[in-house]
Amino acid sequence: MSPIANVTLNPQANVYFGGKCVSHSFTLADGTQKSAGVVLPAELTFNTGAAEIMECVAGGCEYRLAGSDGWQKSGPGERFEIPANSAFDIRVAEAYHYICHYA
Repeated sequence: MSPIANVTLNPQANVYFGGKCVSHSFTLADGTQKSAGVVLPAELTFNTGAAEIMECVAGGCEYRLAGSDGWQKSGPGERFEIPANSAFDIRVAEAYHYICHYA
């Protein structure tokens, strides 16, 4: 993953699950909104409003989409998609660094 240029960063962190997930929202020059963050070791459930694409920058995770029984792995350079108005479980053994692309 290379640096992302020309962004407007919201300096206030989004802190979830008692600090187990921390992210910062940012906006690209074209108005596209994203967030970048880290999930620390935990097993968590996230709910989505908009559809999301989670891109692994470093570390790794296992995830399970709502309605699925199986866990899938995601590592550096890999992505997974979550539909709008849905949920996913994430299991992290080492810090999972990510960029969230909102669709």
